[in-house]
Amino acid sequence: MNTIDFNRHLITNQNALESFAFKFTHDYEDANDLVQDTMLKAMRYSQKFKEGTNFKGWLYTIMKNTFINGYRRTIKTRSLMSTHEEIPTAQFINGATRNSGENKFMMEDINNAMNKLQPEYLTPFIKYFEGFKYHEIAEELNIPIGTVKTRIHMARGLLKKNLKMYTKEFSAESY
Repeated sequence: MNTIDFNRHLITNQNALESFAFKFTHDYEDANDLVQDTMLKAMRYSQKFKEGTNFKGWLYTIMKNTFINGYRRTIKTRSLMSTHEEIPTAQFINGATRNSGENKFMMEDINNAMNKLQPEYLTPFIKYFEGFKYHEIAEELNIPIGTVKTRIHMARGLLKKNLKMYTKEFSAESY
């Protein structure tokens, strides 16, 4: 398909993309941004479109993946950034009184607990912690989704067991 035909197909499907984007974002401006990102990616990767396949489906797939990647990026950014309104006052006191030596020991304990996990538990747990969904982990590791859920559950239990000294410490400090 030449560039002119490709662009014509792209413009023809723009309204359908806008409707589809709104279902994801529930906001017109965000939907327009998503459509724009999708169209730019489609033009950038136009050579990857296989002529004779479903063009609209190809565009929808690009949009869905763009939305999911943007959502993951937003979640990671929000989890890293906090404002003072989101942190309880008790957390300020604990953070101010703790020294970096205590934090270093805590991190060492966490790393030791993680290193004690068998790879079949650690790998799915880390993927889940990074924001991957159960089905994505199952596909990547080529194991059933139930096995992924079980391994993540087991990893959590083992980590709780190996780090239980901190649960007692933090629950005692909250008083």
